[in-house]
Amino acid sequence: MRTGISWRVKNTLSASAPDLVHVHFVAGHALPVTFAAVQCGIPGIITAHGFDVTTPRYQTGLRGARSRARIRTILKRASLIIAVSGFIRSQVIELGGDPAKVIVHHIGIPIAPLEQQDSEKKWDVAFVGRFVEKKGVLDLIGALGRLQSEFDPRCVFIGDGPLLMLAREVAQHAGINAAFLGAQPPSVVQEVLRTSRVFAAPSRTASNGDTEGLPIAILEAAAAGLPVVSTYHSGIPEAVLDGVTGLLSQEGDKVALASNLRRLLMSPELCSRIGRAGRLWVEREFDIVKQTAQLEKIYDAVARGDQITL
Repeated sequence: MRTGISWRVKNTLSASAPDLVHVHFVAGHALPVTFAAVQCGIPGIITAHGFDVTTPRYQTGLRGARSRARIRTILKRASLIIAVSGFIRSQVIELGGDPAKVIVHHIGIPIAPLEQQDSEKKWDVAFVGRFVEKKGVLDLIGALGRLQSEFDPRCVFIGDGPLLMLAREVAQHAGINAAFLGAQPPSVVQEVLRTSRVFAAPSRTASNGDTEGLPIAILEAAAAGLPVVSTYHSGIPEAVLDGVTGLLSQEGDKVALASNLRRLLMSPELCSRIGRAGRLWVEREFDIVKQTAQLEKIYDAVARGDQITL
């Protein structure tokens, strides 16, 4: 595998003879799979998600050069490259992807009927995500600390990760009224979203270059009718239209983040209006049924050898 060649993969593809191969992430397993696909004459699609195309340019020295060289090889082999957002598409092209074969296709989510919104909410601000640098959870806690004297917002954090203990300590030291529930199943997440007023996802670029593609949690919150407070980060502005389906601020700007949270917490009418618009936007652009149908058309076109433009 160090050579990027797996005869087992090649033999499997040769025996099964699929119409095409779809690989997720421009990293690791993509190298031997794309080699095998080329050897078998099978068209290949690669989806770039986020860290796989944002961290390589931060890698230095010989290791970084080799990593970028592998990525260029993978991208060259692909018949089509799917980026989950416009920003990720730009990163793919910067790494050597042919602009003519790099398209944007948003990942969809299941959209259930919107439940009747409760008049009383258990939580003012909800966060769902891994406790890692790029999720901006410490920025959120810093922003919430600025609102303590005005609102004492009831906050809930769902997720696990290396920054969880630090986040707990910082929130406790700041006197924030916060519950940390750890990792939870989808049913609990949906219940928390249903009983929350605002969803916060203040993503930022991590120090190693790790970047979001387009966080699914944002789409799920919008589908639940919540207004989203987030940042101008990666593909987020494609899902959160500032002032329409949510409120955005610059990465790491705790003051602006607090201001956006304040605007929503002070105005139930604004929360309701933005939440409704967000739900409509997700229904239009991120419905998994629509996105899957479009992906199937992409598969058919690639299998036929047609050029695709979206």
